[in-house]
Amino acid sequence: MQRRKFISSGSQLGALLLIAPHLISCKGKSSAEVKEDLIKNESIFKSGGDFTITNVAGNVWTFEERGGTIGFYVTEDTVVVIDTQFPDQSGHLLAEIATQTSSKVDLLVNTHHHGDHTSGNIAYKDLLGMHIAHENSLKNQKRVAEEREQKDVLYPTTTFATDQKYSKGDLKMSFNYFGAAHTDGDIVSFFENDNVAHMGDLVFNRRFPYIDKSAGANIANWVQVLDKTVKTYGTDTKYIFGHSANGYPVRGNSEDLNAMKNYLERLLEFGMASIKSGISLNEAKASTTVIPGAEEWQGKGIERSLDAVYQELS
Repeated sequence: MQRRKFISSGSQLGALLLIAPHLISCKGKSSAEVKEDLIKNESIFKSGGDFTITNVAGNVWTFEERGGTIGFYVTEDTVVVIDTQFPDQSGHLLAEIATQTSSKVDLLVNTHHHGDHTSGNIAYKDLLGMHIAHENSLKNQKRVAEEREQKDVLYPTTTFATDQKYSKGDLKMSFNYFGAAHTDGDIVSFFENDNVAHMGDLVFNRRFPYIDKSAGANIANWVQVLDKTVKTYGTDTKYIFGHSANGYPVRGNSEDLNAMKNYLERLLEFGMASIKSGISLNEAKASTTVIPGAEEWQGKGIERSLDAVYQELS
């Protein structure tokens, strides 16, 4: 695969100009204007149609290929990766990071246990400084691996119950667990200096979410988790989401969190009204394509929401 360098807000201008002609017009612009345009560009780097790397803010980026969105931070001497998709995808990311720095991965974070976020953990074996997750995420990872008789797994070595801090040089991060939601082990990872929060699967941007009741998911509490997140990090924070519907980005703001919160609230209302009216789960599945009051959520997958809400309310 032919690879081009991606850029960060702290990169040298020479590296910026190497790829600038592919993306924007540089004619008549100062070096500072070129750099600003590159950082603002929504699709800064794309390689072979397989994966996309996009700047979120400062030294924080997203990697999209297959599975839940990876967030990562890279400077010449510090590397942090949040979630890992699958081994091939993590290999692609690590190859790109290697074009920017020879540093090892200082910190690997798992937002929760699902395989499309953790199967790539194994690619980081012998490359890691620290590997963290919520304590319930580790339990779920081990349980699922045992059930599926998976052998090539790499588990977090540091876990926490409510919150955790991490720092290295200029990098400062915090991790918060606000309670059961998508699973019982979802965390929010916050890059303090760049004001970016990775939500993992706490947000499916305009896409019907997977609500994993087998791993302690709780729709009502998920509403509270999103409310606590906005109150904790504020409305100016930029957010990274685990998944999005076609045509919607995996990056957004607090309005998108509130929209997700509204979807879950309307789902609970719809489920309660349906159950009270004597509508069976199968009848609801046969007749429901959108949740009233949250019509932005469309496409496939509403059955997952209906299964979960009926289970929670019955």
